[in-house]
Amino acid sequence: MKSSIREKTRRIIKSYAGIFSFLILMVCFRSAVADWYTVPSGSMQPTIEIGDRVIVNKMAYDLRIPLTNISLKKMSEPNRGDIIVFESEAANNRLIKRVIGLPGDSISMHNEVLTINGKQINYQAISAKNLHNQAIENLIGLKHIVKYDQTKSTNLASFKNVTVPADHYLVLGDNRRNSADSRVYGFVPRGELKGKAEIVAFSLNYDNYYLPKPDRFLQDLYTL
Repeated sequence: MKSSIREKTRRIIKSYAGIFSFLILMVCFRSAVADWYTVPSGSMQPTIEIGDRVIVNKMAYDLRIPLTNISLKKMSEPNRGDIIVFESEAANNRLIKRVIGLPGDSISMHNEVLTINGKQINYQAISAKNLHNQAIENLIGLKHIVKYDQTKSTNLASFKNVTVPADHYLVLGDNRRNSADSRVYGFVPRGELKGKAEIVAFSLNYDNYYLPKPDRFLQDLYTL
């Protein structure tokens, strides 16, 4: 009887070995190489929309042991303008924001205008229809669009000069008035980084029966 059960178990394992191997490899791949992140909020609008499924390169900054946070090798360091996904201990949540300040940078914001290392960032207003309260922010070489509103004063509109500590980053959402970021949770430790967001795989329209948005398919996050 026991021999029959063992034989049956071996046959089942043999029959499904390919599926088990595929699932294990897929889990390891998503853990250490690449994954996608579902964006639940509008804090990165207009760059990232609610409903976007964003592909995250998990090897951009570290080569990790699958299913762990143990880094085997540092691949590179984040650049200013990178959109990063990180596990925020302060927020107790996984967040996606844009890197504004690198270690050692001196940064301030006055009425939504950034100053980095003594240089005021340039903003080019967008006056096209349906694009009010948006501007192109020239983040020292990398241009991207931000949402802003300089007509209202809020606690998020300004902050005094700060210096980014070693192995930390200052991050902001592109939707400046509606983003809980370093202005709320402080600097992001490098050890919390999960990867670099690179492209929108696809996007679902929550207001239209979750149908895909044709214009968001394979949308590059770093192209205006």
